[in-house]
Amino acid sequence: MPITRIAIRAGKPETYKKALLDQIYEAMRETVQIKDGDRFMTITEHDESAFAHGDFLGIQRSDDLVQIQVFWTSGKSAEAKLAMYRAIVERLGREPGVRPEDVLISVVETGAENWSFGNGEAQLAK
Repeated sequence: MPITRIAIRAGKPETYKKALLDQIYEAMRETVQIKDGDRFMTITEHDESAFAHGDFLGIQRSDDLVQIQVFWTSGKSAEAKLAMYRAIVERLGREPGVRPEDVLISVVETGAENWSFGNGEAQLAK
């Protein structure tokens, strides 16, 4: 049930973007038991004038920053989320080659009644 939004600087090749999608999805499947086919992911690309970042918390980021927002229902443990963060960083480091400092992940949790997967129903709230 996660919806994942990924923001990057414009100009990366298609293979890079596909690797981002694939590696993040597989990391979530391994660590927080995302079901096969539960894949709702988008990438937005931004030019220099619409993509800003800083060296917050002493982490020196580059223009290769990958901002990942994961939206899902509440209930996953802190340990599972930390495992997911580590798996995403590890996988993106291998393919497509993103530095750990350039992976920013945030999770937004909401109640089951806030989700409709189609047909105007709240399938998870039943």
